[in-house]
Order: sequence, then structure tokens, then C-alpha cells
Amino acid sequence: MKNVKVDISKAGVEITAEMEARAQAANSLLHSGKGAGNDFLGWVRLPSSITDSEIAAITETAAKLRAKADVVICIGIGGSYLGAKAVLEAMSNPFQLLHKEQQTPTVLFAGQNISEDYTAELLAATKEHSIAAIVISKSGTTTEPAIAFRLIKAEIEKRYGKQEAAERIVAVTDKARGALKTLATQEGYPTFVIPDDVGGRYSVLTPVGLLPLAVAGVDIAALVRGAQEMEQATAEGVPFAENPSAIYATVRNALYASGKKIEILGSYEPKLQYINEWWKQLYGESEGKQGKGIFPASVTLTADLHSMGQYIQEGERTLFETIISVARPASKVVIEADSENLDGLNYLAGKRISEVNRMAELGVQLAHVDGGVPNLRVEIPEISAEVIGSLLYFFEKACGISGYLLGVNPFDQPGVEAYKKNMFALLEKPGYEEATKAIKARL
Repeated sequence: MKNVKVDISKAGVEITAEMEARAQAANSLLHSGKGAGNDFLGWVRLPSSITDSEIAAITETAAKLRAKADVVICIGIGGSYLGAKAVLEAMSNPFQLLHKEQQTPTVLFAGQNISEDYTAELLAATKEHSIAAIVISKSGTTTEPAIAFRLIKAEIEKRYGKQEAAERIVAVTDKARGALKTLATQEGYPTFVIPDDVGGRYSVLTPVGLLPLAVAGVDIAALVRGAQEMEQATAEGVPFAENPSAIYATVRNALYASGKKIEILGSYEPKLQYINEWWKQLYGESEGKQGKGIFPASVTLTADLHSMGQYIQEGERTLFETIISVARPASKVVIEADSENLDGLNYLAGKRISEVNRMAELGVQLAHVDGGVPNLRVEIPEISAEVIGSLLYFFEKACGISGYLLGVNPFDQPGVEAYKKNMFALLEKPGYEEATKAIKARL
């Protein structure tokens, strides 16, 4: 059975032979490397290219960090942060900090913001803990993680000395050049390579994501196996009707063409909240260009039914929903009868909470469809490392196909540079003198 199934029966889209042919052509472009952005297609065959020895090397380094520290700080932003965070949240017990004895280090994140309070609180919270760091950056000069690494590196060196720091810091960076690569070579840090042909938002299955996850105790071999299964399930030559990524990409583009400009990704499992955040970067950065693209938004259900539910049900009809539906929970909690029944819930006595959650999911779907919101359903059997690996690759492959159907390069992000130029000018970075004068005049 596939780890990911796509149900489009409530989407209101009739797929034509022409639509199928276009999706198959887009998928073929990803495999032939003849489409736009072909310098960054290494992710397409990445799962099947990961060897046992690579997994072993990552696992070995993770074990060394685990032995040295009870807190490992992972430093990165964007694709160097969101993939690991998404999988870690999905695979973690949200209440594990209440457990008296943890078997694995706590993985914390830094460099994904420039908040002084966040940084100060992180440094303060780790004062009484042994620490190590994973720094992830292709260049080593991206402002947010570079600031965080400068501070955390100084803290590690102050505590343990430079020699020991070299065993507590691991760099994931370019194979040959850049500030971080230069520093790692100079200081003797263990390093892992970010492949040249894999962009940040597609990098979760490289050491960018695998190393922090291995430190946290996630079964990265299972994660990769799941991605490998989905790579095969969405390969070139797989019939359209059997390719979940092609189906999803086709339907969302058809809805966009019909005036649905916003896609809301949701789930009834809070563990998947950061999958939403990872997905938003993947699709927003890949498709939002040339004045085009579906705006990716997200909700966590049922909680957001009590906040965003009104708008989804009756607001402007420019949106559609994609729901990640989890078939089987990992735990069992049964609602008991109460003799007083003051809350009126005895009609649920004997039912599992998952039954109530599923009926909420199905009821909401029908209500939203009746309210003019097309619904797609992405079903996964459970939340496990293997299934999450499949889900990640499913969304990646669909994003590549979808971007080509839209007519954009899904693998660049030219718009990201605009804010950086302004920020550097305002900070009076050397080389930006004229820009500094101009922008200060505007302010």
C-alpha cells in the first residue's frame, strides 16, 4: 500500500486527457533535466542515491554529538531549518520535556530569526547544559544564522576551549568554497556537504535535515526508505492515475486557473503543524514569481475552526483546502461515561477520541465543500519516519511538476534578495555606501 494517497473527489475538478499529458510532460522535464532551473534537480533522484555508508556516517557523527551534549543547537534558516524542524515535530512527543530522563539530546534551533530576546533566552536556558552545535549554511554569510553561529561558537569555545569546540561543532556547508567551509577547514570541524544541485527548500533529505534528525533520535534510514518509495511511485513513466504527485499538481493548477488563488493546508494532528510551515516555504518560494502563484496558507484543526473557520466557510471564495489525513493514531484514548452527564457527552461514551476527530474531519470537509471551498485529501496511514519521508518527497515532486505547469522556474528565488539589499544598506555594510544614502533619504 502506498504511504500517500490523494483523494480529489471533493475538488470539483474533472481531469482531461490534455491535463494528464501536460503533467506527464512536466514530470518528464524533471527527469530529463531540460526544464528551467535544471541546475537544481539533484533532489529528484536524491532518495535512491543515498547509500548505507552515507547514512552510517551521519549516524556516527550524530552519536558523537549525543555523547558530548544534552543540548544540540541547530543553526540555520529557511530550507536549512524548516525540514528538520518539521520532521522533528512530527516524530516527537510534545510533552517529552516533562519526562525526568531523556534518552536523546534536546535539539534547539537558532539562526532562524534575528530576535535579541530569543537569542538571549536561548543562551540563558543552555547555561546549565552541555552544548554542541550543527551549523548549516551554504555560504556561511547569511545574516541570521551567521550572527547566531558567531555567538554560539564563542560560547562553546569559552566553555570548552578551541580544541574541544572542534569536536562539538559540525558544519553542513558547500563542498569547496564559502566562509563556513573555510572556517570549518581552518578549525577542524567535521563537515557534511550540501549538494550543489539541491536547493535549500528541497534539502531535507541531505545532511541538512538528516544530521539534526539523527541527533534527535529519528530513524533517518526509515525516513529515506519512505522517500525512496515515493520516488518510485512518482517516477517518469508511472501512469498519471497512479502518480499522486502528478494528480495533486494538476488539480491545484486547475483550481488556480478557475480563480482559486489561495491554498490552505491543514491537518487534524497538531504534530504536523511544522509540515505546514515547511510546505509553505516549498510552494511559496517555488511558485510565487512573475506575478503568479497560489498563495500557501495553513491551519491546524480542529483548533483553527474556532478562529479561521468562519472565513473558510463564508469568506471570499478564492481559496481551496488540502487536508493531510492520518488514518491511524499511535495511541488509544477512550471517552468514558459519566453518571451526571452535565456536559452532555455520554452519547460519545465508549468511543475513541480518534473517532470523534475523524467525524469532525469528514463533517468539516462536507461543510466547506457546500460553502464553495474545493477540498483535496492527502491520506497517510500513520505518523512514522517512513511515512513522513514519503510525504516530504510527494510534496517536493508535486511542487516541481506544479511549477512547470504554471510556467515558472520552481528552483530559483530572485525575490528573496530584495529585502537583503535594503537591510545591508540600512546596516551600512561595506560596499553599500550609495545604497545607504539613498535608502536613508527615503526614510
